[in-house]
Amino acid sequence: MTDSRIRPRSDERRSSEREESTEQDERERCPECGGRLRSDSEHAETVCQDCGLVVDEGEIDRGPEWRAFDSSEKDEKSRVGAPTTNMMHDQGLSTNIGWQDKDAYGRSLSSRQRQKMQRLRTWNERFRTRDSKERNLKQALGEIDRMASALGLPENVRETASVIYRRALEEDLLPGRSIEGVATSALYAAARQAGTPRSLDEIAAVSRVEKDEIARTYRYVIRELGLEVQPADPESYVPRFASELELSDETERRARQLLQTAKEEGVHSGKSPVGLAAAAVYAAALLTNEKVTQNDVSEVASISEVTIRNRYHELLEAEGGAPV
Repeated sequence: MTDSRIRPRSDERRSSEREESTEQDERERCPECGGRLRSDSEHAETVCQDCGLVVDEGEIDRGPEWRAFDSSEKDEKSRVGAPTTNMMHDQGLSTNIGWQDKDAYGRSLSSRQRQKMQRLRTWNERFRTRDSKERNLKQALGEIDRMASALGLPENVRETASVIYRRALEEDLLPGRSIEGVATSALYAAARQAGTPRSLDEIAAVSRVEKDEIARTYRYVIRELGLEVQPADPESYVPRFASELELSDETERRARQLLQTAKEEGVHSGKSPVGLAAAAVYAAALLTNEKVTQNDVSEVASISEVTIRNRYHELLEAEGGAPV
């Protein structure tokens, strides 16, 4: 009696398995000729081996973007989570609890749960900065990120500035100097190394320390760390000035020509690159009949109108023309 009850259920299970196997086999067959299908990972397609029909395309490759040729290499390359970054004091390896008091479905938490989450955030912050060195690094990297955002500097400059500050911290260069001063100096040096320099006045405008301290700390840091920072090229300032003044490409190109001529004539020696770039932009705007005043250029470049007038005359003389 027991066997008669069990057999029908077993038969039903086997029948269901056969139906599933048939459906799976049909899915793996070509709808045109009934041939076997294969997956072409290079073209992200599923094609028939017999007639070449493309059954599916635009498939998503969910595997890693790297290749490994043995198990040890695979273990070294395998990873989870976001990539590490020097822009965070812990390189982004620790857990960060969000500030939103909502659950996974977007619903607001109760008052008791909010209190619990706040306690967790507090303890999480304490564990992330276990000693004074990590607290120092966290504050400095936060300052670098804030100033870089205000100056519109790209991510590679922030990353370089973070590395410079880490080196200064490891070399014990901070005693006797403020965290903000060394962080600002690191950002100033990184911007010049990346070819997107900012003037000392622009840096000082977003920093919490004075211009003189920035210059003094900058010289100390590059000397002690042995950083190779080339003198700023006036041409590297031209695109930004022209963009902020909404000048044409022709004016920008003319400003570059003025600066190149000035270099050939040796006019640039001993002159501020910011002043030369601002004067070149102003002179080029006049030569291309674009309306721009010395005051407009002065505000964008953060230098005086007197400097623009002096450099402007020198550039035109080097060009071989009379002042406009």
